[in-house]
Amino acid sequence: MFTKETYIRRRAELKRLVGKGIIVLFGNNESPKNYPNNTYAPMRQDSTFLYYFGQKRDGLVGVIDIDNDQEWLLGNDIDVDDIVWMGYTPSVSDLAAEVGITKTAPLSQLAEIVNCKSSNSKCLHFLPPYRHDNMIQIMDLMGIHPSKQKVAASVELIKAVVKMRSHKELQEIDLIDRACDIGYEMHVKAMDLIHPGKTEREVAGQVDGVALSLAHGNSFSTIFSQHGEIMHGTPSDAVMERGRLVICDAGCELEGYASDHTRTMPVDGEFTMKQLEIYSIVEECHDYVLDVAKPGVKWADVHFAVARMMTDRLKELGLMKGDTEEAVAAGAHAMFFPHGLGHMMGLDVHDMEGLGQIYVGFDDETRPNLEQFGTNCLRMGRRLETGFILSDEPGIYFIPHLIDLWRSEDRFKDFLCYDKIEEYKDFGGIRIEDDILIMEGGCRFMGHKRIPYHPNDVEERMRGLPF
Repeated sequence: MFTKETYIRRRAELKRLVGKGIIVLFGNNESPKNYPNNTYAPMRQDSTFLYYFGQKRDGLVGVIDIDNDQEWLLGNDIDVDDIVWMGYTPSVSDLAAEVGITKTAPLSQLAEIVNCKSSNSKCLHFLPPYRHDNMIQIMDLMGIHPSKQKVAASVELIKAVVKMRSHKELQEIDLIDRACDIGYEMHVKAMDLIHPGKTEREVAGQVDGVALSLAHGNSFSTIFSQHGEIMHGTPSDAVMERGRLVICDAGCELEGYASDHTRTMPVDGEFTMKQLEIYSIVEECHDYVLDVAKPGVKWADVHFAVARMMTDRLKELGLMKGDTEEAVAAGAHAMFFPHGLGHMMGLDVHDMEGLGQIYVGFDDETRPNLEQFGTNCLRMGRRLETGFILSDEPGIYFIPHLIDLWRSEDRFKDFLCYDKIEEYKDFGGIRIEDDILIMEGGCRFMGHKRIPYHPNDVEERMRGLPF
């Protein structure tokens, strides 16, 4: 938790940006796994609630009455029956005082405080809910069916939250740097453990153990698979085999703030020439971002510059052909690169994605193309600004089903060399990902330690040598 003054200042700025009405921010509740008292632990607080109200306890709601300049923290005090099992929890009034709020009330008074059903009800602002228990609260409070709540959510509030959370404060940058340092430990652990004969699950479990022991758990479910062509391949009981590549995409969460890195490694510790040729393209694209990402540059322009660079290099290997500009404009490169170059990061690993990507990654100047395969997965396109933190994660993938489908349709036959691509159908995929901070005049990697990603460094680490 940050200082009381941090949350007071944030709520004051939020009031200024929204302008009028009542803001209601719902915290999260415990979420059962398979029966009521067996819950996912630890409970994860809603990120926006955490940003403005700081408290991680379940069952809380924050109310900001802009017109009357009043702020409330609502929740029910924990009784002795729960204290017996879970230990002492501060009262709601104590929690409120820690973040500079003087007014508290039990949850049963929420409707009375917001007065949203009266004939003279004020403008009520809420964010798109993503948990069904909060959807029910909104329906009880305002009479809006869950299926219509996303549309009914306050655009003014969404834009205000995005504006504030997009620009990371120094204390937030420090936490993400520290989270990335723990991310380093997670990934070098993987490099130290990967070996033919071990299972994917055996290594991934120990990677997760680093996040649990040094941080507050994972920022997302670890992706660890020899099938790197699957974007979100989860670790299985498959035994790692010589000659294969394995992708590890993992991050931790520290005081709510996320890290997110990906490395691709040869199972037997040494890249083949074929693997190295593809890996070097991804490496070049990854490093290019560091040279060009700076305030004022549109991230969409960086994405498509990377796509053109990738296309040129794939042409050199005989996997693509034709005019590079035409190939990228048509979307032929998405055969190999079917996702966006990166996403915003912060309290969420895909920061604020639940508020709507059109508001987070785009704006009135830059709009998403939802029609073109691959481009429709571009989560970020807007101009970069100082204080943004986002991922830099180019990749090349050989997806057998996609190859077969496009070939059967003769899709992009002027740009794709299908006979050559057939030779790579069992290749898998390669992704290299780091987190970057946009600063005056450029950008930098997040974290004080660099996870090996240059091929020689990866191989030396996997041989147990200093790099």
